[in-house]
Formats: sequence, C-alpha cells, structure tokens
Amino acid sequence: MTDASSTPALPVTIHRGDYRPPEWQIPDIALDFELGIEATRVTAALSVVRAAAAPAPLLLRGDGLTPSAVRVDGAVWNDWRLEGSDLIVDLGDRQAATVEVDAVIDPSANTQLMGLYASNGMLCTQCEAEGFRRIAFHPDRPDVLSRYRVRMAGDKAAFPILLSNGNIIESGEGEGGTHWALWEDPWPKPSYLFALVAGDLVVNRDRFTTMSGRAVELGIWVRAGDLDRTHHAMTALKHSMKWDEEVYGREYDLDRFNIVAVSDFNMGAMENKGLNIFNTRYILADPDTATDADYDGVEGVVAHEYFHNWSGNRVTCRDWFQLSLKEGFTVYRDQSFSAAMGSAPVKRIEDVRVLRAAQFPEDAGPLAHPIRPDSYQEISNFYTATVYNKGAEVIRMMATLLGPERFRKGTDLYFARHDGEAATCEDFVRAMEEGGDIDLSQFRRWYEQAGTPKLHLALAQEGEDWFLDVTQTVPPTPGQDDKAPMMMPLRLAAFAMDGSGAALPDTLATLTDVVQRIPLGRFTARPALSVNRGFSAPVIVDYERAPGELAWLAAHDDDPFARYEALQQLMLDTLVAAVSGEAKGREAVIGAVAQTLTGAADDPAFVAEAVLLPSEAFIGDQMVTVDPDAIRRERLALQAAIGAALEREWRAILAQAAPPATDLTPAAKGRRRLRGVALAYLAASGKGDVPGLAFAIFSNADGMTERQAALATLAHGDSDERAHALDIFYQRYRDNPLVLDKWFQVQAWSQRADTVAAVAELARHADFTLANPNRVRALYGAFAGNQAAFHQADGAGYRLLADLVIALDPRNPQTAARMIPPLGRWKRFDEARQALMKAELERILAQPGLSRDVTEQASKSLMG
Repeated sequence: MTDASSTPALPVTIHRGDYRPPEWQIPDIALDFELGIEATRVTAALSVVRAAAAPAPLLLRGDGLTPSAVRVDGAVWNDWRLEGSDLIVDLGDRQAATVEVDAVIDPSANTQLMGLYASNGMLCTQCEAEGFRRIAFHPDRPDVLSRYRVRMAGDKAAFPILLSNGNIIESGEGEGGTHWALWEDPWPKPSYLFALVAGDLVVNRDRFTTMSGRAVELGIWVRAGDLDRTHHAMTALKHSMKWDEEVYGREYDLDRFNIVAVSDFNMGAMENKGLNIFNTRYILADPDTATDADYDGVEGVVAHEYFHNWSGNRVTCRDWFQLSLKEGFTVYRDQSFSAAMGSAPVKRIEDVRVLRAAQFPEDAGPLAHPIRPDSYQEISNFYTATVYNKGAEVIRMMATLLGPERFRKGTDLYFARHDGEAATCEDFVRAMEEGGDIDLSQFRRWYEQAGTPKLHLALAQEGEDWFLDVTQTVPPTPGQDDKAPMMMPLRLAAFAMDGSGAALPDTLATLTDVVQRIPLGRFTARPALSVNRGFSAPVIVDYERAPGELAWLAAHDDDPFARYEALQQLMLDTLVAAVSGEAKGREAVIGAVAQTLTGAADDPAFVAEAVLLPSEAFIGDQMVTVDPDAIRRERLALQAAIGAALEREWRAILAQAAPPATDLTPAAKGRRRLRGVALAYLAASGKGDVPGLAFAIFSNADGMTERQAALATLAHGDSDERAHALDIFYQRYRDNPLVLDKWFQVQAWSQRADTVAAVAELARHADFTLANPNRVRALYGAFAGNQAAFHQADGAGYRLLADLVIALDPRNPQTAARMIPPLGRWKRFDEARQALMKAELERILAQPGLSRDVTEQASKSLMG
C-alpha cells in the first residue's frame, strides 16, 4: 500500500483481462534483517531468471522504500532508477542474475499495519495482499514463487524470539548483546506469504504425528500472561491437522508449525507458510474472558488458516482476481470442519445467517461484484463477503452436485495437478469436471455474474399429480444488466399435511433453465413444500405459504435447517406485514415458538437459533424502502408478545442451572445460548423483576457467555442495574483489551434512544483508540450494524461514521475503507436519508490525500 500523501489523484483501475505472465521469475530469495523498532535494515538478494522472450528490465515494486545500494552479481550497479515507488533495474541481455538491494525501514511509523510494523514492542509482518513491497523491492505478485532463506539479527533483550517461515537452520550469539537466527522454507511461495516475528514471547508447545509417521513441532507464541489462554487453540490446531488428513488426504509438510498472536492486526489471521500470524481475538480464550461464540471462532479460524497450507499455499493464486480460489475453498473447508466438531445443523444456520447479513446486501448494492472480480483499484477492498462467503457457497454447490466421492476425486486431482503452482478459479472448476465426470460449463457463471439469484416458485396440479414450477431471475448489478440463468442444486421435499402419509423424500434437482418444472408426485391435497433444504443454493426464494403451512413445517420437517427456515419465514412474514400496517400471523408465530421449545431438552442449540427473531437488517432487506423506525417498533412488539405469552416457558429455562463454563460440549453451549435467548424475551415482555434477574445472572455467572448475555440484555434498558453492571464489567476487565472490546460493543448495539450520543461519547473514552482495528470494529462496526440507531432520522449516525473514516484513513486506510459499505446502501432508504448518506460520502471524497482504498469504496458507493 502507499502512504496517503503519495496517493495518485486518479487511482488506476486494474483489469483481469490485462493479465500477463511475469517477465522475470525469482526461484530463490535471501533476506537479511538487522532488526530495530525505529530502524530495520533489510538486504534482499533476489536470484532472478528471465521468463519472457523479449528483453525487459527488472521491475521491482516498492512502497515507501528508498534503496541505499543496488548490486548485481556482487558488484555495485548503477543502471537503475525509481519510477514513482518502483525500482527499475536494467540487466541488459542477462538471462539470470543475483540482484541485491539494501534499504532501511521504520516499523514504528507503520500505522497501516501492512509490511513490517511494530506492535507493543514486537516486530511482525502482514504481507497479503501487497505488503511485501513495504519490506523489500520485489515484483510482489502471487505468480512469482520463491524459496526463502531468512537471517534475522537483533538485540537479544528486545527480541529474544526470532521466527520466520519454514524450519530453523542455525542460530547463534552476536556481539554487543545481539543474537541471530537463520530460517529456511524449502517450499516455493509467493511474497504475500512471507512472515517474520521478533519479540519477547512465550510458547505453548506440543507435537503432532502425521499420517505417514512424521513428528511436527507445534508452537503457539504469545505475550507473557496469555499462555493459559492458548490451550483451546492448540487443541483446535491438532484436530484440524487430523481432519484434513482424514477428509482431504492432506498431510503437513514442514518440521514445525508456529502461530503468533498479535494485538494490532487488520485481519483475523494470516496463513503465512509455517508461521501463521493471528489477531489475538482468534487465539486467546478461557471461560472467564471468552464466550462460547469466541471459542467457536478460535476453532474455526485456526482451522481456516491451517487448511490454507494446501488450499492457498501449496496451490496459490495466479493473480488477485483469483482470490476466491483460495478463500472460498478454504472457508468451505473450515465450515465443514466446524460442522464436524459440533452441531452440523446449527453451524449451517450460523453460516447462512452471516451470508444473508453481509453478502446478500453486498450483492444488492453498489459494491456488488462476482466472486472472481473483473477489475479493482485497491485489492484490499475485495476481501469481501462475496469472495469469502459466497465463494464458499459456490464450492458447496459443486460438492453437492458431485457428491462426496466424486468431489474428493476432484480435489485430489486439483492438488496433484497444481501443487507448487499459481492457479486460477478455472483450474479448480476443470479439476472438478474431470474428477467428478460432470459438465460445469454453465456453472462457471457463478464466477462471472454478480447478484443473488431469485427463485419464484409456484405449485401446479394435474389431477392428483403435483409439480413445482421454478422461474429463475438474476438481478442487474453495476456493469452487468443482463444475466443468464445459473446452474444450481436445489434440494427439496414435499409432505402431505392431511395425514395421508404421502411424501416426496429429500430430492436433489439441478436447475439450469429460466423456467423449469419439477414433478413432486401424487397428493390428494396441496402438499407442504420444503425447499432449498440445507440451503443448497445461495438464492432468495419467493414462495407464498400460509402461516399454517409454515407452522406445520417448523414442527414436522425432517430437515433441521428447513424447520428453522420455516419458523424464520413465519416470523418474517408477520413482521413485514406489521411494518406495512397489516396484523397477521402473530398467534401462529407464538404457537410455533411454543412448539419448538418442546424440543429444548433434546437439542437446545438448534432451538435457541430457531426461536430468535430475524434481525432488523434482514427484515429491511425484504422491503422496497427500508423503514428502520417501524421495523424496530414492530420487532420489539413481536418480541414482547412472545416474551409475555411464553413467560412460563422462558422462566423454566432460566430456572435450570447453567452448565459449567468449562463444559464446551454442543449440548452445554446450546443450553447457555438458550438461556440468553430466554432472558432477552423476558426482558422484552417488560416484567418488572427482569433487570434484577439479569443482574443476578450477570453477578453469579462463572463464565463470559452468561455474563455477556446478561449485560447485553441490561444494556438495552434504563434500569439502575444497567449502569451498575457496565461499571463492574469495565473495572474488572479494563486491562484486558479483548474483553474491553465487548464493553464497547454491547453499548454500541444498544436499542436505547440515546445510542448515537453514547457512541460519540465512547469514541472520546480514554480506552478508545484508532490505533487498534479490533477496538474500532468493536465500537463503530457494531454501531453501523445497529440499524435503527445508525439510521437515526437526523443523520447523526452517518456523520459519526464518516468522521471516523476521515480520521482513520491517514493512518489505516484498509480498516477505514471497510467502514464505508453501510453508507453505500443509501438507495434502500427514504429520500431524506438518501440525501444525508450521499452527503457524507461526498464529504469523505472531498478530503485531500484520500487513500486508494477509501476513494474506491466511497466513489463506487456514491454511484449507487
């Protein structure tokens, strides 16, 4: 990335169609670091080999670097120049050479957290996507793969631990209290996977024996005092290694696997070969400081980054347009792993909820793009829900179409064919075709077309034979007005509600046409349709069903996800009607929730998810014009009605003792989750004793899951217990950054009328800082997701978010840019709010020296 001061006025658009192979390859790199917080000297020795037929100078990308010396084959070389930030070295007709470049960088001044930067006295790196050019001059493109040899030297007291990719070869003592270490990675990798960590760290060590009998040394490195919170991450790592061997046949390929937890980090984690660097949020966990959701997050992210060793590292991306090649595939892999480790239905519900909350709005807005984009100005803006989450759904659809055995043949072929290469999305699809013996020509449109397909369903009858007519549309998106029909798997079933026993069992239909008829079988009356079971395709289903049919499916469908969907659809229909002034379905919702609660003892995790009301944002997604005030009013009213009508059931759930916080079985986590849901429903009912009950749960909780659920419930209200609980929580955890993030987040989520003012006040709190992305996301990210508060009619919420973007952009443009999408959804709201949101986007764009990251996001958002 470039500093804001050097950003060009008109960002350059990069097009996928302009891809050209590299003119030079670099099979080997030797890096020598003399480490210091304020000054680190870097010597990069690149063994370059000409790959193009026509002579071309060597182009090495740089960002904020100035070469102090350039040598070619050991001799001082003067035939070089800087073009902007890039180094051009003219090597004449040489076919190969060793090019050495010396430079000095200041990690302490690197507030972008890209490249080599300082974090609380430690040095660490983040190089994906284009951060390596902030460390050394290099082509810095993923199709240039190299073997790395890295020597680090520094003050032993300041940097007692020296880590890099691969295996440690040698180490020793130097002069004047220094020491050094030499690391070597035998596997070729792109520059974005380079990693270095130097600091005062302690380690949780363990060992894993691979399926071929090799011993791998494992290490999770953290700051002193955090070691006891790494055991869950280590268990997750070992489970991931074993699962990847059993399910995909992938064995780890180095002698060591290290993880380092860093508090200042733009992303969740990074899969650097053999040295994963993690946000502390996804490593540190114990019952007192981490919720069950935090534990699940640690397990899932540890798995995700480990799985990248093959789906991302051994087989990497040819260019950044292929980002979903590694991310979509790996998200699918980590989702499958988490489903295997816990409750598969609940995991599927959680994944779909995330997709609908983040990706569906992205597909419907000005930032819509295919999972393989056609162009970008700043690649960091394409680390999106579309690339990751929709990308995972595309892989899941292929797995569904092929079935387990053929999908495994396809992945085996993909890994064998492209091991050690920089591949493309097309390479993956072709391997699925050949390994699975299937024609995916039409399926490729998922990589080409943006937008969420919509399926319009209608039942048709011919005598006693029933059919389902499916009409498929894909909406226009920016730059793509006309769409062709997609190929997709659609799982469905049909049931007789009249007790006749007739049924169409679980069936997989493959949709390929704009209009398609699917036979359902013989029924004496209109059957109950269970459609898109397991969310077999990432689509919006338009199908009118009466409340009675939805309630029946919520009670009787044999697919857990479909039961959840039926109850959610019943709630959604009721809420959308209420916002429009139509009263219908409330009694059916209450009855269906009551019926679902009868299964709480058998599957509390599923029940807790199923009885939750749809989010305010998701309700708004069903409306032509979003009315945030009416949505909140009607959602609270339905929540209150369910809370009051089922008061006895909610109190019975809370009367049962909570499982110990140390019990992380799916059943125990489900019981705690259901207790939190019960408390929220009781609070919505307005019963006078609930604040005291919530405070008692908060005070007596033996773990963070119960404590945070009670605090969140209190945070919505006006009771004396609210202020008391917030103060207690703050005083107890003020020195724990990750838990203090929860304190900020709970208040930003509050449904109180004064939330906008409260967030503005919290932004001035002594513990709030723009320097830490976690803290920014905890306050402003949560606030932007609080629909009614963010969309306050006077525009104060919009101004608050725009002020943040403007203040944050000079120091961390990547995090600043990721705060813009909520403003880009202005077309969904009334004219007054539209004008206010557009004005804030214009104010952002008017700032001098705006980064490429923010310029692209804001300008595209303004276009609508």
